[in-house]
Amino acid sequence: MDLAVQTRGGWDLVLATARWAEDRGLAAVALPDHYLERGDEPERPAYDHLVHLAALARETTRIELVSLLSPVTFRHPAVYLKMGITLDEISAGRFTMGVGTGWLTEEFTLFGLPYPDRATRFEMLDECLAYLTAGLSQESRGFEGKHYNLAAFDPKPQPQNLRLLVGGGGKTKTPALAGRYANEFNIYACPPDQYVAKRELAEKTAADAGRDPGSILFSAASPAIAARKETDYRRLLDMLAERTRSTPERIEMVYWGRGYPHGSGSQSVEMLAALEEAGCRRFYSQMFLDDPRDFDLILDAYRP
Repeated sequence: MDLAVQTRGGWDLVLATARWAEDRGLAAVALPDHYLERGDEPERPAYDHLVHLAALARETTRIELVSLLSPVTFRHPAVYLKMGITLDEISAGRFTMGVGTGWLTEEFTLFGLPYPDRATRFEMLDECLAYLTAGLSQESRGFEGKHYNLAAFDPKPQPQNLRLLVGGGGKTKTPALAGRYANEFNIYACPPDQYVAKRELAEKTAADAGRDPGSILFSAASPAIAARKETDYRRLLDMLAERTRSTPERIEMVYWGRGYPHGSGSQSVEMLAALEEAGCRRFYSQMFLDDPRDFDLILDAYRP
């Protein structure tokens, strides 16, 4: 299994994390697309992740750059298409563009962004992915839908290696969209039996659509709190509890219930191994602490 990292925050932290990840041999660095921090941290600054990713493309040389992921209502598919192609050029083919339905209600309300009901957002996501697939096709086939339309022409330039990512925790709609369109399906970390069910549905949908299921990279992501030593783990857990206004006991209960790899000793390695057995080939550790020096503790706990 490849290990990767997801981070967020100001440029200094984002750049330090990306350089750390590249130095440690990680496969990718991912950024989330939020105009607010999570609802429990509204006072923390949030930045445009595509601008940060474009800057990282010039500050790194090897590591993959991933949008994990962007709400479909933030930008028209034409904007995603052109930004994705441009990031592909700047990064020399290292960019993966993720698109989802959006879920953090407060950021849409506070900024006045459109936030249709869930069913409509899934319609828009389906059409957005079809639009992007058409726009990236060599066949100039175009797309016509209820929400978006693309004429049948070649919207030059064509990218070197731009990949589409679909992610989320849904049981049916998200796996089906991933099977039809995605180069990478990020199934948010869950118990292995649930992971298998979502992966198999995506693979079946891909085969039914005439795609090779083996061409899809199956990945996962979850908050990262782990360390070899119990004392280090407890310190990191206390920091996360303070930051999220929770308790260590509550966090551990949630992480066990949702199957997030965590803990001290070999516990996180064993949980990652179970995800790998379920078909996960890349794991994004969501490093949402502020000190990159703590990242080594977590990464070392995830590696056998």
